[in-house]
Amino acid sequence: MTDAVCRSCARPLAGRDGRAGRSSVYCSAACRQKAYRERRAAPGGTVRGLIEDVGRQVEALVPQPPSVFYAGVSDLAASVGRLRRIARVARDTAQDDSVTRAAVTKEAGSPSPAVRPATGDAAAPHTTGPRTGDPHPSAPRTGGPHPSAPRTAPDETSRTRDSVTGDSVTRAAVPRDSAARDSVTRAAVTHDSVPQDTVTQDSRTQTPQEQVRLGESDFAALVEPYRRELRVHCYRMAGSYDDAEDLVQETFLRAWRARDGFAGRASVRTWLYRIATNTCLDFQRRTARRPRRYEPLPGMNHGSAEPPARITWLQPYPDEELPSADEQPDALAVSRETMELVLLAAIQHLPPRQRAVLLLRDLVGLSAVETAQALEMTPASVNSALQRARPALRDRMPRRRSDWTAEADARERAVLGRYMAAAESLDLGAFTDLLSEDIRLTMPPNPYWFVGRAAITEFLSISLDPASPLFLGHWRHLPARANGHLAAGGYVRRPGTTVYRAQVLDVLRIEDDRVVEITSFEPHLFPAFGLPLRLPADR
Repeated sequence: MTDAVCRSCARPLAGRDGRAGRSSVYCSAACRQKAYRERRAAPGGTVRGLIEDVGRQVEALVPQPPSVFYAGVSDLAASVGRLRRIARVARDTAQDDSVTRAAVTKEAGSPSPAVRPATGDAAAPHTTGPRTGDPHPSAPRTGGPHPSAPRTAPDETSRTRDSVTGDSVTRAAVPRDSAARDSVTRAAVTHDSVPQDTVTQDSRTQTPQEQVRLGESDFAALVEPYRRELRVHCYRMAGSYDDAEDLVQETFLRAWRARDGFAGRASVRTWLYRIATNTCLDFQRRTARRPRRYEPLPGMNHGSAEPPARITWLQPYPDEELPSADEQPDALAVSRETMELVLLAAIQHLPPRQRAVLLLRDLVGLSAVETAQALEMTPASVNSALQRARPALRDRMPRRRSDWTAEADARERAVLGRYMAAAESLDLGAFTDLLSEDIRLTMPPNPYWFVGRAAITEFLSISLDPASPLFLGHWRHLPARANGHLAAGGYVRRPGTTVYRAQVLDVLRIEDDRVVEITSFEPHLFPAFGLPLRLPADR
C-alpha cells in the first residue's frame, strides 16, 4: 500500500504500516541528496529569489480545502522565517562593518604614530541567554525556588586566535598610509557601490570565492542554511544551548570579516566549520571550564554511591531544532544517538582540542587533512588525538540501549505519562515505583544531587506532602523532547496563588520501563522547547 510519492522522482513511497514518527518524503538516500543539492543551487538561495518565492507562495494561497490551505501557510511561514533569519544576519554583519569602519576612521585621525592591531572582536555579539557558571547554593529546583545562575562573562582582556578560518586568513594590523588603509576597507564598503544586479547574480554561476564576497544580505542568504547544523556543532563543543547561539552568531561575524581571505580551496560549509570550531576553542580558553565531582552538602542524604560528575554549564537541546534528514541528508552529526545528554556530558571531559578533532572527524565528517587545516595541526597529530579521544569517551559512556524502535518509544511515552500523573496527583508511591534502584538525579548548575531510589524518595517526600512546611505546591506538566529523550516541563502553583509558573525541565533517561536518570534544568529554557512560562489554574 502506498500513501505518497517521492518529491524528487515521483515514484510511490511505501506505506508506514502503523509505524510512528515523521514520514519520509523521498524514496531513497540518492533522491534526498539530489533534492538537497537542488535546494542549495536554486535561485531562491539569494535574497531576491527568496522574496520572489514568498510572493508566489502568497499568490498561490487558497482557503479551501483546509488541508491544502494549511500546507500552503506552513510553507509560507518557513520561507518568511528563513527571510527573517537572513535579515538578522545581514543586520548584524552591517553593524559589525560600521563598527569596523568607525575604528579605522578613528585610527586614521589619531595623532599617535603607533600602529594598533585590529582585533576583529569589537563587535562581539550580545549574550542572548544566561551563561551558567558556579551556582550560588540555594534550595533545589524540585524542592523549592531555584535562583538564576550567575552569568560567566568572557574575559575581555584575553587574546583570541589571529587565524580564525584555517584558510590562511590572518588579521593584520591597520596600515598607516591612507592608500593601504583604503585597500583594507574597500571590500567592506563594496556593497554600497556595486549595483544590486551585480551583487544578487545567480549563485549557480559564482565561484565559492565570489559567493562569500557578496553584500550583507546575500552573504547572509549564503550562510544561513548552515545555521542549524553549526549550532549543533557549537552546542557539542560548549555543552550549553545559550552559549551555542552566541557562538554561531560570532561565527557568522568572523566569517563576514574574513570573507576576502577565503581562497575557495574548501567548500563554504567546511570553511564555516573551521571558523565555528576556532570560535569555540577561543571560548574554551576564555572560560577554562572543567568538569568536577559533586560534593556532599551538610544535612542532605545524597545516597551511598559515588558522586557523579558535575558539569555546571550543561543545558538541554530541543529535538525540534535539530536539522531533519531532508535538510541535512548526510546527518550523522544530528542523529538521535549523537545528541544524548550522557554523550554530551562525556564529551565535556575531553580536552578542547581532542573534543574538536572527535566532532569534526566522527560527526561532521571532515577528512584528517581538512581537520588538520581547521585546527592548524598535522594530519598525523589529528589521527593521534582521535585515537586518544575515542577510548576516553567510551570509558565515560554507560551501556546504552541499541534498539530505537517505535514500540520502545511507545513504552517510554507511557512511562512519561505516569511520571507526570504521579507528580500532579502528589502520589509519592506511584512516583517511586517508576524509579530504578540506582537512579541518579542532578540539577545543573546547582550543587544538588541524589543517587538511589531511597535518597530521591526522601528528598521528594518533603516537597510533595501538603502537610509539610516545605510543601512546594501543586504541579502541572507538559511533554517535550530534548537530546533524543522524553522530557517534562513542570509548572508549580504555589499555595495561595492561581497561576502555574514554569519551575523545572526534567529530561528523563528511561530503560526497561524505569527512569534511570533525571536531569533537571532551569525554566528560562522553556521557550526554546515551545513551552509557555505560565499556565492558567483551570487547565
